Amino acid sequence: MDVSREAAAGGTAERAAAAGGIVLLTLASAQFLMTLDSSVMNVSIATVAADVGTTVTGIQTAITFYTLVMASLMITGGKVGQILGRKRAFAIGCVIYGCGSFTTALAPNLTVLILGWSVLEGVGAALIMPAIVALVASNFGRDQRPRAYGLVASAGAIAVAAGPLIGGLFTTYASWRWVFAGEVLVVLIILALTRRMADTPPEEGAHLDLVGTVLSALGLGLIVYGVLRSGTWGFVLPKADAPTWLGLSPVIWLIIGGGVVLRVFLWWENHRLARGEAALVDPAMLRNPVLRGGLIAFFFQYLLQAGLFFAVPLFLSVALGLSAIATGVRLLPLSITLLLAAVGVPKVFPNASPRRVVRIGFLALFAGIVVMVAALEVGAGPEIVTWPMLLAGLGIGALASQLGSVTVSAVPDEQSGEVGGVQNTMTNLGASIGTALAGAVLISALTASFLTGVQNNPDVPKEVASQAQVELAGGIPFMSDKDLKTQLDKAGVPPETADAIVAENEKARINGLRASLSVLALIALMALFASRRIPTQQPSAAPTSEPAA
Repeated sequence: MDVSREAAAGGTAERAAAAGGIVLLTLASAQFLMTLDSSVMNVSIATVAADVGTTVTGIQTAITFYTLVMASLMITGGKVGQILGRKRAFAIGCVIYGCGSFTTALAPNLTVLILGWSVLEGVGAALIMPAIVALVASNFGRDQRPRAYGLVASAGAIAVAAGPLIGGLFTTYASWRWVFAGEVLVVLIILALTRRMADTPPEEGAHLDLVGTVLSALGLGLIVYGVLRSGTWGFVLPKADAPTWLGLSPVIWLIIGGGVVLRVFLWWENHRLARGEAALVDPAMLRNPVLRGGLIAFFFQYLLQAGLFFAVPLFLSVALGLSAIATGVRLLPLSITLLLAAVGVPKVFPNASPRRVVRIGFLALFAGIVVMVAALEVGAGPEIVTWPMLLAGLGIGALASQLGSVTVSAVPDEQSGEVGGVQNTMTNLGASIGTALAGAVLISALTASFLTGVQNNPDVPKEVASQAQVELAGGIPFMSDKDLKTQLDKAGVPPETADAIVAENEKARINGLRASLSVLALIALMALFASRRIPTQQPSAAPTSEPAA
């Protein structure tokens, strides 16, 4: 009898483990899809533009709008999960996202592409991503969450690394449209597996705060749009040919305006709560020091991650001229160590201090960036990115293994949907700022280095150097030697002068990359010191209506 009971118990445990594995695979697959699109599109911009009859600027507008829609609606998406139930919100988001992918795969022009990708996929992602955070909390115990959140977060980071490889393969050997057609198939599989998830019931009496929805979307939209346009318009001082508002770049006004709107949003939410009405988010939750520490760490992680994934592919694809496929292969070492750290840390060190693991993660990111800066020089080959990618993957994986569990476990489980919305807002904001900051520093340093170089190069005539100072002071694009040589030949520049200019551009490119990565290294150190609010043990919050102190 005892033997049969033990066998039955063992079978039940195995079935539970298998069910948990399927749930985790489902949520990780959804996270992978949410992140894949932008990294795939970034290596296929020219091809997509030609196929839908638009320009590169048109596709970049679609990319910007996708980020804008997704980031603006994250907090609202988290609230919708509370109203409908997280599993239903997740399923509805998947349906909307799948419709967007299908529309994008068949898009004949830019308008349909924006409708399918930027709007429908953006709205779908805003429902799915907060629900993922909440569904991990409802399907896994607190002791299992670090590993679960680590795997889900690593799926998103791996999508960023694998995107260029996937996009390059499909664009080169088939069509970029097959990527989105494949997403439809994956969405159908995810929907079929969704029924295995444990859900939390809809919150009784929960309603969508329409005024709060408009205020949060407007405030976040203004800030994210300003950050995304900073590379083109300038952050404070306007670049050449950029619009000006009261003598300054529109960017600074957009960010200030967004901040003011968000302050009004928080006031409105407190006002509704004081009257006993439903709010989009409880501002008191944001006063939780553990939650704040986790959100700040998330912000820094995604800022560094996005900046790194901006600079390194530029070095590989533009400076070295590698194909999208070869660029993707060179980024794969990051995926290996990222997955090992995300899965291995909770398994091998289940009682490790989250603060220590997070600090090791930021330290590994710092070390990877510093190694990359040290190895960058004229004539360096693609092999120099291997160790930086291994170290960066280790760092991102270590962060992924802890931060999701820290933020959600810092508050009662019934607030996990709200946390999911705020958390994904912070990650999107961090990623937007990381890309914009890395790009702005790179172009500024490249421009200064190039103009100084041609000014002091005896092989460049003084009149050509002076003309360059006037025409290129607003910023020099990050160009390959081949493209620059072609433009100089078209302009009728003598071969000796053209060779000298190309050589100066090669040096300036390296200097720009070094400057960009050096700023990221400094931010990694800031993140290291800012991690003091991360707890030394995974937090535990009792399921009450009040947030943990």
